[in-house]
Amino acid sequence: MKFARKVWRLLVAIKDGLSLLFLLLFFGAIYALLAGRPGPAQVREGALLLRLKGAVVEEPAEADPIALLMSGGAGPAQMRERDLVRAIDTAAGDRRIKAVVLDLSGFTGAGRVHLAELGAALDRVKAAKKPVLTYATAYDDDSLLLAAHASEAWINPLGAAYVLGPGGNSPYYGDLLAKWKVQVHVYRVGTYKEFVEPYVRDAMSEPAREARKAVLGALFGEWKANVAKARPKANLALVTSDPGAWLKASGGDTAKAAVAAGLVDRIGDRVEFGERVAALVGEDKLDPKAGSFVHTPLKAWLAANPAPGGGKGIAVLTIAGDIVDGDAGPGMAGGDRIAALLDGAEAKNIAGLVVRVDSPGGSVLASEQIRRAIERVKARGIPVAVSMANLAASGGYWVSTPGARIFAEPETVTGSIGIFAVLPSFEKTLADYGVKSDGVGTTPMSGQPDIIGGFTPEVDSVFQQGIEAGYARFIGLVAKSRGKTPADIDRIAQGRIWDGGTARQIGLVDQFGGLDDALGWVAGQAKLDEGDWHPVYLGAGQGGLAAMLGKVIGGDDDSEAPESDAVARIAQRRQQALGAALASVQRLMGAEGAQARCLGCPDVPAARGAQPARGWLALLVRIFG
Repeated sequence: MKFARKVWRLLVAIKDGLSLLFLLLFFGAIYALLAGRPGPAQVREGALLLRLKGAVVEEPAEADPIALLMSGGAGPAQMRERDLVRAIDTAAGDRRIKAVVLDLSGFTGAGRVHLAELGAALDRVKAAKKPVLTYATAYDDDSLLLAAHASEAWINPLGAAYVLGPGGNSPYYGDLLAKWKVQVHVYRVGTYKEFVEPYVRDAMSEPAREARKAVLGALFGEWKANVAKARPKANLALVTSDPGAWLKASGGDTAKAAVAAGLVDRIGDRVEFGERVAALVGEDKLDPKAGSFVHTPLKAWLAANPAPGGGKGIAVLTIAGDIVDGDAGPGMAGGDRIAALLDGAEAKNIAGLVVRVDSPGGSVLASEQIRRAIERVKARGIPVAVSMANLAASGGYWVSTPGARIFAEPETVTGSIGIFAVLPSFEKTLADYGVKSDGVGTTPMSGQPDIIGGFTPEVDSVFQQGIEAGYARFIGLVAKSRGKTPADIDRIAQGRIWDGGTARQIGLVDQFGGLDDALGWVAGQAKLDEGDWHPVYLGAGQGGLAAMLGKVIGGDDDSEAPESDAVARIAQRRQQALGAALASVQRLMGAEGAQARCLGCPDVPAARGAQPARGWLALLVRIFG
């Protein structure tokens, strides 16, 4: 009986603990709903202050609620690009806003297309005769492009600006896996499908090097042209060709070197920068802190300037991040979730559809599931266009094939038309330790694929033929979409990546333009005049428990980001590269199905959903949340 009483007390304690936990979650959600809706009363005459914290992405990832609770933090911040552009554009025409200020201290990057769109929006503010000011301690390629579009770019006296350029090295595991006698079974089609190369080679192949060099050269050329146009006096040739001589000319003072090269305009700390802004827009009488100036933060400004509505809805379907099986997302494109959005009630009464793609691809099965869902919309006589953001490669192009017209930008990376599968087996490795495999089968496929005993020739043949059939289907879909023959597409496919400009020349893209251009084209096809339609972002109202917790835990968008120097910023980027390398190893062991995924695409700070927490607590939160 004593034991039974102890068990009963334990169960009661667990029950009480869970009750307290869910009460906290409930009241936290209520607080988030109340605190997370800034009102128009918070708008103040002065500056629009945009503190860019974390990455600017197409679709912010939804964090896992357990991870939020256990870590006490919301993880890496992500900001939606279209929200920033809307905020900047509305500020340009609003008399209450005297200047637009960007604090780039916590900015970790954005894709090339997003950067170009943000730069163009800042130019529209300057065209409205309003100053744009930026501040940072460490400027890198991404923040320098935004600073180039500023009226005044400030740098901390201990700061630095540097141009790294796209590209870098990736690890190759071929020799290591051979040393460990791991058999890597590769099934692929495509001369340039370099995703599998790190597992079977010790260096990049020449075809992969050729393709990557061409794309990175085009992207860097676009970056330099953008900066040079916005800031003609910037000496990019010196900074990119001989950075040592550039710094030496300023005695090693990195801040002075940045000013001398025309990358930034003025040197000063955050207080001095704030005093300069206050001279333009007025001091903040409610904030006694040195360097304060009257301003309105992003959330309050967006709340006071909601997106226009009225007329018929043109749906925008966002496919961002890895394309995966299941219902993952936002921030990842789960095939089930995306298909449900297209088949749901919100998409029933739309006048048109724009598919916004910012993805390196992923699962072939999920890509096909999404493509079929788009085709079902198209079969209702609804015009469909595709708008490619930074990246629409491999599976990202697969889901683009239903589009009657494909829009992209010169900085877009697309193509990578090819599929593959990679599976390891360890029969030779285990044999060295006395582990062998034996048994009885009824067919050559019994027990296959056997990662302990090895693959039979029959299973290798079956898998390779399946990949070849998938590739034939892929180029067939592209050929039908582009009005070409499969042979025509095969010549430009083979897994090769292309920049947007070249993709337009070879017919993978119809015209240059952004999301607004695609919406305008669809409106024209639906015979809707300007003002008779508005965009409807499918799934934009989703969120649930994680979104509410994120508002409570994630902090205030008006709080200052901690400053870090150039060395710390470069180290952070190398940590991200290490994380990508570890992810490639995990994919080898992940037993994924056929993949239409681009590894050779340039790094983009794409939104990736947090891995779900596991265990009984995670299960309970999902059941009740």
